[in-house]
Amino acid sequence: MKKTIIGLALATTLALTACGTGDTSEDKKQLVISTFGLSEDIVQEDVFAPFEEEHNVEIVVEAGGGSERFTKFKNNPNSTVDIIELSQSLASEGNALDLFEKVDAEKVPNMEMLVPAAKELSANGDGPAYTLNSIGIIYNEEAAGMKIDEWADLWDPALKGKVSIPDIATTFGPAMVYMASDYKGVNIEDDNGQAAFEALKELTPNIVKTYSKSSDLANTFQSGEIAVAVIGDFAIPVISEANPEVQYVVPESGTYANFNTMNINKNSENKELAYKFLNWRISQELQETTAVSLNEAPTNQEVVLTDEVAKNKTYGDVAQKAKALNFTFVNTHMEQWIKDWNQIINQ
Repeated sequence: MKKTIIGLALATTLALTACGTGDTSEDKKQLVISTFGLSEDIVQEDVFAPFEEEHNVEIVVEAGGGSERFTKFKNNPNSTVDIIELSQSLASEGNALDLFEKVDAEKVPNMEMLVPAAKELSANGDGPAYTLNSIGIIYNEEAAGMKIDEWADLWDPALKGKVSIPDIATTFGPAMVYMASDYKGVNIEDDNGQAAFEALKELTPNIVKTYSKSSDLANTFQSGEIAVAVIGDFAIPVISEANPEVQYVVPESGTYANFNTMNINKNSENKELAYKFLNWRISQELQETTAVSLNEAPTNQEVVLTDEVAKNKTYGDVAQKAKALNFTFVNTHMEQWIKDWNQIINQ
């Protein structure tokens, strides 16, 4: 069955026509999943299609940036979305606003197989994490004119007008603020980000643009518009396949990690089916597949990766040196950070 990917504005208005041996969309239940707009064809083939076939369901996809999708969901109490996949930061906000179903772990048996940090994340009924990712630096050494191996290198004057960083409202926008505070040698919770924004102001000559979708970076590398970008490791395949000359580095000083989570709309009318999808998404079978095809680090501890597959993932040594963001702190300060960011970066 072919999946129709629908835009945010059309998600609740377009009907899908099923194809196959006489089936129509009216013959099947529809499960609406809001997810990231990245590698959509692969997600359809590896994640959605097997679930559709097993459960005789039509998955309707609402794809886009996390912040945009969450804002739409938050502002629409009658949303038809059944499951929403979000970064840890946005999921934390949604849980605080009581937008999501408190997950009954007995209905998601594979939650018992989650790695300890992911188990802890869901201990209070929050939705399970299906992957762990972190930030690093991807760059074209020839175009950059230098070798890059540490975060501090981003401030090198040789990179003037060559760097792209994630926008503050993206998955790793807050991590960029943390990293800038580290550059100044200041614990971000000691000054609420003041030193971080001083560092970001110093970085602005090198920033040619910010981005909201990491998939857009493939073209900007190809055109020569940028030579360096700070990205989440999940985006490496999209960029490197289009630009084989780039290389990815995780600085020895460490990185910042993020769990991507799944949550069920508390007003969903398809909760039984939604629970089954959650269980499928964190199954050993699927996570062994998506570790390869989507570059997703597994959260199911039964999954063991070869060295080749583990490359460029938040797994093993990289996971050990990945630092966590305090999203209670982040969400408390985000409104002011967005104002400061727009004044400094997006003026």
